[in-house]
Amino acid sequence: MELISINVGQKQTQSTGKKSETTGIYKRPVQGSVEITRLGIKDDFIGSKKHHGGPDQAVYVYGTADYAWWSMELGREIAPGTFGDNLTISELESSSFNIGDYLYIADVVLQVTAPRIPCATFAARMADPQWVKRFRAAERPGLYCRVIREGIVNVGDEVRIEKYTAETISVLEMFRDYYEKHKSEEILHQHLNAPIAIRAREELEESLQKLLQKNR
Repeated sequence: MELISINVGQKQTQSTGKKSETTGIYKRPVQGSVEITRLGIKDDFIGSKKHHGGPDQAVYVYGTADYAWWSMELGREIAPGTFGDNLTISELESSSFNIGDYLYIADVVLQVTAPRIPCATFAARMADPQWVKRFRAAERPGLYCRVIREGIVNVGDEVRIEKYTAETISVLEMFRDYYEKHKSEEILHQHLNAPIAIRAREELEESLQKLLQKNR
C-alpha cells in the first residue's frame, strides 16, 4: 500500500437543507511534507468539533479500492479528498479492517477507532439528498484514526498494516451496529471492550447504563 494523496480542508460555507453551515469537508490535495500531530493535520479546518476531529478522530483515511467502487457506482471519477479524507491510500478497503488496527506511514503510526457515519453535511457535499442511505448501503465507510506517533508524511510513502490482536470488533460491525436502535448488553460490551473513539464510547456507556437500569 502507498500514500497517494494528503488532503487538507479549507473553511467553506454550504447549504444543508434550509440552513447554511461552515464545514471543512471540502479537502484538496497538498504538496510536500506534511506534519501529522496528535490532533491531525495542521490547518485542516474542522467545522463541527462536536462530531469531528479531536484526538480519537484526528485523521480520516479512505482507500482507492473504495473510491474505485464509488466511481463505478456513480459513473464518474472520484478524486482523492472528495469524501473528506485526509489521507488517501492505494488498495485500501475499509471494510476489511478491525477497530484497533495500526497503519504505519513513514514515522507516523495511526490506530483505527471508528467508521465514518454519513450525515447531512456529507450529503450536501455530494449534492445528493439520498447520499446518507447510499453510503450506508455501500458499507465502505472509511477509517477514523487516532495518532499513536506523530511525524512527517509525504505522498509516495509506503503504508504498512498491523492487525490489532486484543479484543475488538470489525469496522463493518461497528458501522452496522450504529444503526441498531436497541443494542443488546452483549453488543454494547463488545464495542466497549474495543479501542473505539471516545465519542462512541460515551454514547455506548450511557446506553449500557440505561439498559442495566431497565433490566434491574
